[in-house]
Amino acid sequence: MAAFRSLERALQQTTRTSFYPGVEAAGSNCCRCPLGAKRYLLTDNIMKLKEFQHKKLAIAYNLPDTKETYFRNLEEKLTQNKLILKDELRTLLHLCQTRDDVELAKNVMYRYHTENRNVTLGEYKFGPVFMRLCYELDLEESAVELIKDQHLHGFFSDSTSFNILMDMLFIKGKYKNALEVLIEMKNQDVKFTKDTYVLAFAICYKLNSPESFKICTTLREEALIKGDVLSRRASCFAVALALNQNQVAKAASIFSQIMNPENITCTNLNLVKVREKVKDDAPNLLAKFDEIYGKLHINGQVTTYTLDTLLCRTPRDKKSHTLLLNKRTISRRTFQPLSQSLLAE
Repeated sequence: MAAFRSLERALQQTTRTSFYPGVEAAGSNCCRCPLGAKRYLLTDNIMKLKEFQHKKLAIAYNLPDTKETYFRNLEEKLTQNKLILKDELRTLLHLCQTRDDVELAKNVMYRYHTENRNVTLGEYKFGPVFMRLCYELDLEESAVELIKDQHLHGFFSDSTSFNILMDMLFIKGKYKNALEVLIEMKNQDVKFTKDTYVLAFAICYKLNSPESFKICTTLREEALIKGDVLSRRASCFAVALALNQNQVAKAASIFSQIMNPENITCTNLNLVKVREKVKDDAPNLLAKFDEIYGKLHINGQVTTYTLDTLLCRTPRDKKSHTLLLNKRTISRRTFQPLSQSLLAE
């Protein structure tokens, strides 16, 4: 009951908030918006799907021969046991358009990695490119198979490859497979990033079991011991999972460390679950809670979006906001504010 009261006090302290930037109307077709048909947990700067598409077009356009000729030459190289060059594999991955194309790419990847497994420092990372290709062609099963293959250990040595694959599986609701990839990432000693922890806690939140709660708690404790950075977003998933597992004291502990009155997710993380606790454990407080909630709702301080929607949103790139803030506001010719200069000119 004491843990519940701490959450209740946090609710009362949350007197103002704003909608999360970028939350748009339901039904939007934009792949970046949180409520669109296609959502992912990583930013565009990490996914780089558009950049990958542009690169594919450029490579296909500048290819001296046809795609069929290029593929046939690589198949002959494999048959004759000739050396596979880095640029050849990079071009091949960008030319793949079908599942059959990817089968050839996999064979070339095996050969290339066998020849170059000891050359890693400063080398081009093929892993993220292959994962973006699998993302494009819905080949998450092949991606999981290869990232766990002992013969390719070291080929996917970067966190981005694992993160993109986990995100791909998360989108498709394949949370158990995503957890397998997370465990594989840990077993291969690939360093966890801030995005990895977001994905890890999100996967555990979706699995919503005592086992996933234990995994989430262990990873969080290990991260704090190592000094790894845990974003507020990752912690929100941890709080939501703890509440779903009826671990209110643990939820309150994490929540107290991340609470931000300006953050819509934090506010609704509190409101959504507190009412359930009030209804079950303190029905005499239900009317008071509804009164408080009603006032907050009327004043536009809470959103009607579900907690799951707020958590499982596509984040915006901070870089794009920085660029907007750094846009030129003074005319180079008149040294007047740009809006006034435009009128004068």
